[in-house]
Amino acid sequence: MVIKAELVNDKIYIFDEPEAQRLYNTGWYGNISQRGLELTLIEAASLYEKEKLEIYEKNKKITFLKFIKHANDLDNRFNVKYQVYRDLRERGLPVRTGLKFGCDFRVYERGVKPMKKGPKQEQEHTKWIVFAVSENYTQSFQELSRSVRLAHNIRANMLWAVVDGDNNVTYYSVIFTRL
Repeated sequence: MVIKAELVNDKIYIFDEPEAQRLYNTGWYGNISQRGLELTLIEAASLYEKEKLEIYEKNKKITFLKFIKHANDLDNRFNVKYQVYRDLRERGLPVRTGLKFGCDFRVYERGVKPMKKGPKQEQEHTKWIVFAVSENYTQSFQELSRSVRLAHNIRANMLWAVVDGDNNVTYYSVIFTRL
């Protein structure tokens, strides 16, 4: 069954409460808000590409390509982040936004329910924080050091997900060690 969603600026909402709750509970997608299930552009693109979601704007269905263009207009890193998100999801990993940690994504072990409230067991915490970059990305050692410390401070592993010109993703892990 295809779920109907509504594009409102940079967010996608699913107003059908049973469908929203099902998607939230079974797929680690979105956040429940007063308006319904709120999806990120990347989550919506993934569901749209898999033909599980149709997106409407002012009651008019928009095509997948038009939606991708809209997302790219809002975020010039959308394509790189989307390739990484899609790759992680295809590997069966729960993926959530990393905004509050200053990265692109938080990734969990397979089988973990990321939206669990209250105390968590060790394996229920974020396993990786992921930075999605294109193959021509450059950075300073200070920026790299900050991201490694961030991962270390939250007891996660840091991954740099590098997207090449063919949209293939290669992961590099950088760890904090004391000599």
